[in-house]
Amino acid sequence: MTVLVNLIVTLGMLYVVPAGLRLIDPVRFARTARLWPLFAAPGAVCLWLPRGAPATALAAVYAAATLALAVRGLALAVRGLALAVRGLALAVRAAPGRGPGPGSAPGPGTGPGPGPAEVAVLTALVAPSVAGTALVAERAGYRLFGFDLDILALTVPHFHFAGFTAALVAGLVCRACAAGALARWAAYSVPAGTGLVLLGYFIDDWAELVGAVTLTGGMWAVALLTWREVRTGAGARDRTTGALLAGSAAVLVATMLLALWWALGEATGIVHPTLTWMAATHGLGNALGFGLCSLLAWRRLTAGRAAPTAPAGQPEPPELPRAAAPAARPARTEIPA
Repeated sequence: MTVLVNLIVTLGMLYVVPAGLRLIDPVRFARTARLWPLFAAPGAVCLWLPRGAPATALAAVYAAATLALAVRGLALAVRGLALAVRGLALAVRAAPGRGPGPGSAPGPGTGPGPGPAEVAVLTALVAPSVAGTALVAERAGYRLFGFDLDILALTVPHFHFAGFTAALVAGLVCRACAAGALARWAAYSVPAGTGLVLLGYFIDDWAELVGAVTLTGGMWAVALLTWREVRTGAGARDRTTGALLAGSAAVLVATMLLALWWALGEATGIVHPTLTWMAATHGLGNALGFGLCSLLAWRRLTAGRAAPTAPAGQPEPPELPRAAAPAARPARTEIPA
């Protein structure tokens, strides 16, 4: 199991994260994505070393990069919220005494709070820091919060793919589908499910099962939207992109069913797959069939569509690049990260 997990983590460190950053904002994250392999390489090397000081030091280099990314993501989110509140205040001042008319309640994502795609992208930016922290503890042989070293080792790929990749793709799908009800559910439930699974580590197996159910529901929503809407959009008409999208959607049906089975077995004691078997099926399927295929497909969908830069003196949060959506759905306003 160790070799397989290390290969999956290496893929996540060296390709998945920088490729995902370019999808979030190919302008604002260009330098970060370009430099990321310099910090990811020590993290990848440490996986193949025995536990000890050298492996821990290399892991710490990668963890520092993930923590810096999380801080940047949180800073962008705070700045985006501040800009939204300021814009709302200016709008109120421009029309004093004029309240909203009948039927004019703001729709999802139109208020000053973060919308579904913003929440998903922020989750993606923060998730690698959980993986980096777990990696340092596991390489040092330290049972962080009392967790077994095997659990810490599996946390690293989980938060590269279920944390980073799944949340990012949920945000991209929400953006492409004009934030319809199912798309909003996906963009909210994938981050919520990931967080609940993490919380379940500290509570009990039943809490982790709730997280697995929530995450599975969100991922199946992503799969359905990818198959039904993104795959049939104008930008996905070439066979390669369509095949990548179809494959990523189909894989999620099986891999998340395995996740449910495992979580239910842990909570109830019924027969369920071992961690080794889960790594070889659920883990590998999500890493290659969903994660890698999704990123390759979205890279093709957004090729040549760089995110616009903000006007001088008016900084704005990064925007998810727009993919070609089905013609029947109107485009939404920008999606900051």
